[in-house]
Amino acid sequence: MFTLKPQTMKQKNTLYYVAAMLIIIAVIVSSCTKNGSFETPNGVQDVSLILTDAPAVYDQVLIDIKSVKILVDTSKDTRKKDSTNWERVGADKDRRCASGDSSLIWEDLGIKAGVYDVLKLRNGLDTTLATKTVVNGVIRLIKIEFGTNNSVMKDSVSYPLLIPALAPNYVIIKLKGHEFEEFLTRKKRLWLDFDIANSIVQERNNQFYLRPWFKSFTVKTTASVVGKVTPMEAKPIVMVFNNTDTSYALPNKDGYFKIRGLKEGSYTVYVNASNGYFGKTISNITVSSTKEVSLGLIELKK
Repeated sequence: MFTLKPQTMKQKNTLYYVAAMLIIIAVIVSSCTKNGSFETPNGVQDVSLILTDAPAVYDQVLIDIKSVKILVDTSKDTRKKDSTNWERVGADKDRRCASGDSSLIWEDLGIKAGVYDVLKLRNGLDTTLATKTVVNGVIRLIKIEFGTNNSVMKDSVSYPLLIPALAPNYVIIKLKGHEFEEFLTRKKRLWLDFDIANSIVQERNNQFYLRPWFKSFTVKTTASVVGKVTPMEAKPIVMVFNNTDTSYALPNKDGYFKIRGLKEGSYTVYVNASNGYFGKTISNITVSSTKEVSLGLIELKK
């Protein structure tokens, strides 16, 4: 009869103990994975992108937006990636982890793809482009992909708005990581100002090309200029500018206008007019962060 030696029996008991513990741990891990309790409370964040418009002199601008993605850096120090070639990373659309770096995660915001009438989003109006719960981290890129159903209307005539032949069908908005406003815990938002004047190029024979240009801002950290222009018969266009920034507004049917996303500084306001009316210049408008400057009533004369 074969009898186990004391040392062999001890080893066997130890193996039984280890195996039992591994089974218990596996059951616990499986349970945590199923009910989600294994996730840390700081593992996600809610992100909102809000679309608004810096207009130009068109009757209508229709933009076909197919998708919006953000690149989240989940590493401890995003500053170490400041020298990254973000254009190359932004072109990598097929992998969830950008360029093989597991700390860079693409998140699709799942927007409702379609055509947006961006000229309706002016003078303080905007629309929520996307809101989604994503992995927690610093947002370094926004990637907006465009379809082909883009058009522009000028002088009551509609024209196709073409993407140049050698240009990509997307735009990459590069961020440093601090741009989003955290208005509630783990809830962030950012405004995207679609600058029509810089985004649409008119060539000969009334060919129009789309070269999208966006400016990002938050209402909380920037200022605005408001006012009212009369008469609307003058077809006024309001321009606010200084040495580093230029923004436009088309007053609504009542003459009211609002320009947002201005950095602190001194600006000049020029109201361009037509139909025999003279333009008007207002100099040395001091804008301070988070404040709204009212220009009151601006009357144009012939």
